[in-house]
Amino acid sequence: MPSKRKNGEKMLRGIPVSQGVIRSRAVVLDRTRIDPAKWGILESDPAGEEDRLQASLVETRRQILAVQERLREAMGVKEAQIFDAHLLVLEDPMLIEEATRFIREDLVTAEFAFHEASEKYAEALSKVDDAYLSERAADIRDVAQRVLADLMGQAPCTGLTDLTEPCVVVAHDLTPSDTAMMDPAMVLGFVTEVGSRTSHTAILARSLRIPAVLGLDKAISELHTGESVLLDGFNGFVVIDPSEQTLFEYGQLVDRQTSIEESLEVIHDDAAETRDGHRIILSANIERAADVEGVLQCGATGVGLFRTEFLFINRSDLPGEEEQFAAYCKVTESLAPDPVIIRTLDLGGDKLLSHVNVAAEMNPFLGWRAIRLCLQEKDLFRTQLRAILRASVFGNLKIMYPMISGVEELEAANVLLDECREQLRDEGVAFAEDVEIGIMIETPSAAMIADSLAKRVKFFSIGSNDLIQYALAVDRLNEKIAHLYEPTHPGILRLIKATVDAGQAHGIWTGICGEMAGDLAAVPLLLGLGVSELSVTPSMVPRVKMLIRSIEMSEARKLAEFALNSDSPKEILARAEALAKAAVPSFFEGTA
Repeated sequence: MPSKRKNGEKMLRGIPVSQGVIRSRAVVLDRTRIDPAKWGILESDPAGEEDRLQASLVETRRQILAVQERLREAMGVKEAQIFDAHLLVLEDPMLIEEATRFIREDLVTAEFAFHEASEKYAEALSKVDDAYLSERAADIRDVAQRVLADLMGQAPCTGLTDLTEPCVVVAHDLTPSDTAMMDPAMVLGFVTEVGSRTSHTAILARSLRIPAVLGLDKAISELHTGESVLLDGFNGFVVIDPSEQTLFEYGQLVDRQTSIEESLEVIHDDAAETRDGHRIILSANIERAADVEGVLQCGATGVGLFRTEFLFINRSDLPGEEEQFAAYCKVTESLAPDPVIIRTLDLGGDKLLSHVNVAAEMNPFLGWRAIRLCLQEKDLFRTQLRAILRASVFGNLKIMYPMISGVEELEAANVLLDECREQLRDEGVAFAEDVEIGIMIETPSAAMIADSLAKRVKFFSIGSNDLIQYALAVDRLNEKIAHLYEPTHPGILRLIKATVDAGQAHGIWTGICGEMAGDLAAVPLLLGLGVSELSVTPSMVPRVKMLIRSIEMSEARKLAEFALNSDSPKEILARAEALAKAAVPSFFEGTA
């Protein structure tokens, strides 16, 4: 809800997805969605409608390829790859077959048939309990609007190319196509009603370094073309008609952030070590081999989580051994001698419909996913394991299995790994014989039998996102119960402590690679619980490092002792935040 101050300014709050502060004139885009009315073909030939659909798919492909090439020239190959997913939508046989079936059986127009088919798939994806995949619904709708515009003779104009002066763009949503066509000289920032940090629009905004705030919901109706607005991409605020006092305060915020960034550069090569000499391994999470440059720039110690599933999704075929080997080798070799922990495929059957024939599941996150899928799709798993083993000779590579819930799964995975080792030996292919094997602790059952699992692995890495979700039985994407998703819940902290203790008893280290590791308030608490490695998104590495270097382990242990004896998640969080703020007040000054 907007808050109105005495001086007349209004303050709205959304989700900060791209940092920066900008003040400019607002321009509200009229983004009326094409929603074709249903009408029958009657005596018309359905084959003619099918031909119209095919022609439109070809034309839309041409348009997207043009946008992709423009983005490749302006920003590089990595950002342009975002549109590979759009191209795959146009080639999806299930989608095209569904639209064709509507034309033939229901005798409807090509535009209505494609609208119905694409919306069916977009709606299904938006309900998947995975932030990245649910955001892909926006990709399908983006492509669908382009196809519909062509079929109905409308120009696929987004309005962004019509801007005549620098401004802050306001819209219900901005598709990746929209964002790719942004001229940073004209679009100084943007605000949308919907969206999240994991959307392609947010990713491109960060790549373009355009401040952005998404998810304002109905509050966005407060914004009108011509109004003076101040956009705060650090905290997620949008201020309408900001007062002189607000402008002065934000001027100070910009100065402070500039000073902070300069101070973080100074510690780039320093260790993540507490003031009393306790060293923590601070690593980075990555999704693609191209992300290795960000790891080198942020000052991380290698990669604590390489999410290999991003090699498998948004494509029409499975990546082969050579393609996977090249990706793993690039990261491992580039970061040697620092460690690179490769997590084996962590996908559910619902996300591999193009490759694996599975029935729909009522709750895919409690179903056939991650290690469970790999242990049944053994050829797929062997291909990945062979590629990882081959890459191991190029640096300090480690293997990590996801979603382990019992000893049997771990042992079964190791049997397949040993088979791959034996195959490579027979073929005379080199690999490191001493590759360390670890597991993700994501299920309560794994945490509770950590003592047994620790005897069989070299390290643990706690996946806090899933562990919290499973232990508290909370879907954090469900707005009605999102408030129950509490990382500082005593039950979660005791599961983490039990895992750490089991690891220490057997001489292995325990890290954490979920969002909790990058939460500044949680970092001292995790250190106090005995976690010895944190793996966070590259952009957070410098701040987490500065925080670690600003606290004493004795303080962190006192915080953990308090937390383990407390019944209140909110009291634990307040105490943790107080310690973090006292250590690095500049990170919290001027933020909400």
